[in-house]
Amino acid sequence: MTDPIADMITRIRNAIAVRKDEIILPASRTKIQIAAVLKEEGFIKDYEIIPDGKKLKLKIVFKYFYPEPNTKISVIRGLRRISKPGRRLYIKAKDIKPIFGGTGILILSTSRGIMSSTVAKKLNVGGEIIAQVW
Repeated sequence: MTDPIADMITRIRNAIAVRKDEIILPASRTKIQIAAVLKEEGFIKDYEIIPDGKKLKLKIVFKYFYPEPNTKISVIRGLRRISKPGRRLYIKAKDIKPIFGGTGILILSTSRGIMSSTVAKKLNVGGEIIAQVW
């Protein structure tokens, strides 16, 4: 697999499309940090690291809201990989703008770790744009 982060994003998108409550995928430090940002920003309910022999698995529990009975809609409306292995995209702190009228975020890889665009803006740090969530 050439891009494990894109794989994670695709698995999340596919699970939301079929309204799954949770998914389990191979864990890495970067994926765990991305899950932590999604939880911190309120896009997922929780995440858990599960030991599986010598390897670790990451369990992500999705957050849904129920506008009417028997209808569940994901809090994550969209998720897109921005920076790819063949084309890296970076952003300066002063260039960070609200995403979808403030309802979305960018997930950035900065010199201070992986964080959301709102936190990066407060800390005045830029970095590589990993993904966009709304």
